[in-house]
Amino acid sequence: MTAFLRSLLFVAGAVPVTAVFGVLVPLSRLLGRRPPLWMAREWARWILEWCERACGIRHEVRGWEHVPKSPAVIMAKHQSAWETLFLEARFPYQCWVFKEELLWLPFVGWGLAAVGSIAIDRKSGVAAREQIVEQGRRRLEDGLWVTIFPEGTRVPVGRRGRYGLGGATLATRTGTPILPVAHNAGEFWGRNAFRKHAGTVKVVIGPPIETRGRDAVAVTREVEEWIEGEMARLNPERYATS
Repeated sequence: MTAFLRSLLFVAGAVPVTAVFGVLVPLSRLLGRRPPLWMAREWARWILEWCERACGIRHEVRGWEHVPKSPAVIMAKHQSAWETLFLEARFPYQCWVFKEELLWLPFVGWGLAAVGSIAIDRKSGVAAREQIVEQGRRRLEDGLWVTIFPEGTRVPVGRRGRYGLGGATLATRTGTPILPVAHNAGEFWGRNAFRKHAGTVKVVIGPPIETRGRDAVAVTREVEEWIEGEMARLNPERYATS
């Protein structure tokens, strides 16, 4: 079966499942805070498994031993939609920092709101950063992890975006460790691409980066150096000149 037909099959299965969960996740909020988190994770697990079956996109993970038992701020490379599924499916209950426009998406936006994710206006600069700190602190106190893509948007393979300070500011002000994640999902599920290609995504989870008593700028720089260094090791031919 061609990559196009496999991608079409994936969409045919993913859309109705997402629609169902897009209704169930916010409705389950009536039962408390945890049911929507559980349902969101089950949705991600189902779609991730369907992606493997329909499109042949598997994954290998190195560094599970680095995942702490207490909440952390996950900061990951952002190349496609695949890593959003992986992080939601495989890590502890979490909320996301995302651009507020996504709230208008049917089903997905409803689910993001139901699990208590943090919607920000990326153009508001310092105000958005303070919002991340204020709301992120409450989520961490509630036992949730906070996931943020420091580049702010999906970046094509071989490129790096500007790393924002929001995640590191939250981490340094709360003394929460940062768990950096690198991967090459964009090689198989491209940025904004319909066509997906079979292969094995390599994911690397780094040692937690301590933030207590540190400067957010220095921490952001350390996160960037680690993630981009791993990207160059995963695909040296893509990042030779980055």
